[in-house]
Amino acid sequence: MTPPDFTDFGFNEIPLKDKTKKVQDLFSRVASRYDLMNDLMSLGAHRLWKQKFIRRLPLKRGDTILDVAGGTGDIAIGIKETYPHLDLNITVCDLTSSMVEEGRDRSINKGYLNKISWACGNAETLPISDNSVDLYTIAFGLRNIADKEKTLREANRVLKPGGSFFCLEFSHPVLPLLSKAYDAYSFNVLPILGKYVASDQEAYQYLVESIRKFPDQETLLHKTKEAGFFEAGFESWWGGITALHYGKKSY
Repeated sequence: MTPPDFTDFGFNEIPLKDKTKKVQDLFSRVASRYDLMNDLMSLGAHRLWKQKFIRRLPLKRGDTILDVAGGTGDIAIGIKETYPHLDLNITVCDLTSSMVEEGRDRSINKGYLNKISWACGNAETLPISDNSVDLYTIAFGLRNIADKEKTLREANRVLKPGGSFFCLEFSHPVLPLLSKAYDAYSFNVLPILGKYVASDQEAYQYLVESIRKFPDQETLLHKTKEAGFFEAGFESWWGGITALHYGKKSY
């Protein structure tokens, strides 16, 4: 059992107060190679998962969207490309300035100069007003946050009554054989690829371990409900390698 003032950083226990800085340092280091990292970690499947995630979002014209831990803008840009007719207002908030810069540059190259807003901020203490967002999204970011319960409560705080929470995250395979194959690839192949392809074995080792330390589907569902969401649920995708979690803020 992790002591209350400690949290996981991969398989290591560190003071809770130190994780944000360590995550920030790691993603500052890998910002320019973030897409490559995701391709290697998922064998390219993260692109399919993100497309499916975007298609599942309950959107209507003029909605305000907050994409937290938005990284290099995959979700925000994907939403704009998928729903150009809905005139959506999207803000991407990420802890790391270099990730924000990467995403902003990409959005400009895609022609979204004034259509996506960018901000640096901690998911645990968002620089966003109460009851101001129709949809909160977070994709492959929740496991890197120190206090996940606080983050879920923050998501509930910023959402408008009836607003939706959608989270996409690596999860826990539900089939024993798949779990063994996934572990073999993750622990034996990925760190080596990280070392020779992305020149950062340590970052890959952390990311692999962070997935194993992340709550399983039922545990995260319980935490989502505890944070005040109703109609909460999850869908396991690809045998549980990844999962979609969702809920609504009460009226």
